Amino acid sequence: MSFGWQALPLYIVVVSVVTGILIFVLGEQRQHMRTALNLTGAFLKLALILIMLLAVAAGATFEFRLPLLPGLDLLLHADRLTMLFATLSALLWLITTIYAIGYLEQSPNRARFFGFFSLCVAATMGVASAGNLFTFFIFYELLTLATWPLVVHRGTQEAFAAGRVYLAYTLVGGVLLLIGMVWLHTLAGTGDFIKDGNLAPIAAGNENALRAIFVLLMLGFGVKAALLPLHSWLPRAMVAPAPVSALLHAVAVVKAGAFGLVRLIQDVFGFELAASLGLTDLLAWIAAATILYGSVMALKQSDLKRRLAYSTVSQVSYIALGVATGGVLATVGGLVHLVHQGLAKITLFFCAGNYAEALGIHKVEELDGLGERMPVTSICFTLGALGMIGVPPLAGFITKWHLGAGAIAAGAPWVIVILVASTLLNAAYFLPLVQRIWLRPLPDTMARRDDRLSPVRRAALIAPTVFVAATALASGLLAGVPGSPLFWVSRLVGAESP
Repeated sequence: MSFGWQALPLYIVVVSVVTGILIFVLGEQRQHMRTALNLTGAFLKLALILIMLLAVAAGATFEFRLPLLPGLDLLLHADRLTMLFATLSALLWLITTIYAIGYLEQSPNRARFFGFFSLCVAATMGVASAGNLFTFFIFYELLTLATWPLVVHRGTQEAFAAGRVYLAYTLVGGVLLLIGMVWLHTLAGTGDFIKDGNLAPIAAGNENALRAIFVLLMLGFGVKAALLPLHSWLPRAMVAPAPVSALLHAVAVVKAGAFGLVRLIQDVFGFELAASLGLTDLLAWIAAATILYGSVMALKQSDLKRRLAYSTVSQVSYIALGVATGGVLATVGGLVHLVHQGLAKITLFFCAGNYAEALGIHKVEELDGLGERMPVTSICFTLGALGMIGVPPLAGFITKWHLGAGAIAAGAPWVIVILVASTLLNAAYFLPLVQRIWLRPLPDTMARRDDRLSPVRRAALIAPTVFVAATALASGLLAGVPGSPLFWVSRLVGAESP
């Protein structure tokens, strides 16, 4: 156990833990100090991650190992997959923190909110840097406990009902994950994440046991990843404030589940072993069904946030589909969507929050003419929507191109049918929103409705929205440029840098 430079992944987790504890101690009365703590913690975390990112890119290694039980270590490390998830999370967390400060300016219980908000990012960083299943499980469950108070933050009957559903799903998922982890440790004696897995030596004679373990772990991760039929908690959780919705969909919870599925395929079983056992096909078909189901359900939603929630159910499964399809290009498509979906979806939820806070808009039919009343937010919403559809050359198109090309290369042409169908469904539930915003007249009642935002609060909500929308736009337009998400994911997978 070393607390030197090698323990940098631990320090990154601790930064948010300390920030959260200090916010709880300060309480409600010291708003300016709480804001300073929030921003200092977020900037410090991002700075440490960027330092670690550059070091890992140069070939450095980081590892903190703490023996807890015989054969079970708390292991935090940093590989390229760690850095992909951690960098995305830290950047979007900083932006969400700025947005949340403006969004909750006049709300009660802000100390409680931001305290758990910081603990939530600490758990997410633990998930990102976990070096084995045991460590992943610990932080995965801590993430559940840290996000529940955020889901029920409003304190309404509806919020607590959604919180109960969230806990029921995620705790059952945690139990399945625990059973699978213990069984695997009993069988293999290890749960460390190793590139291409470490189970091949024990596969002969244990094929059925490994299949059962894979299914248990897949279901455990699939709850938070909102795989069909484990998705129902996510639309219910939309009663939470907009920053929490952005947190659940773009940064933390669903991404932690998707990240777990990536680790399961790549670093626990390895793609070749998982494919030989028929497990990648199982995950690919479940992901495909989720993609189509989420899109169909999104079509039926009149509440704006619920439509975005079902869109997330659909979109996150592109990640699982990519890694389950296999091959370099499909894996690149799946992993780069971890970034692309995060940027576009956080843009959309910020915009939904802006509409709600400024004009009290929550329904699809209330969007008419908002391009005239709220042009900046509406431009950002349009960019996010077109990116989710996959209109070239936006980021969603980059994802779908790689998934499609990778599927053909991997001998899975049926994936093309899923991509085409999902794109048409994406257009069917997003384009009517864009049409309402820009091509329908602004109703007189909406034109006369008072804007509820002060100039300072408006700036605090608009600036983060513009930033993430611009970043989402740039990630597609500049996909071939060194430093883009596609560039880094290509290096991670071992493909030729675009």
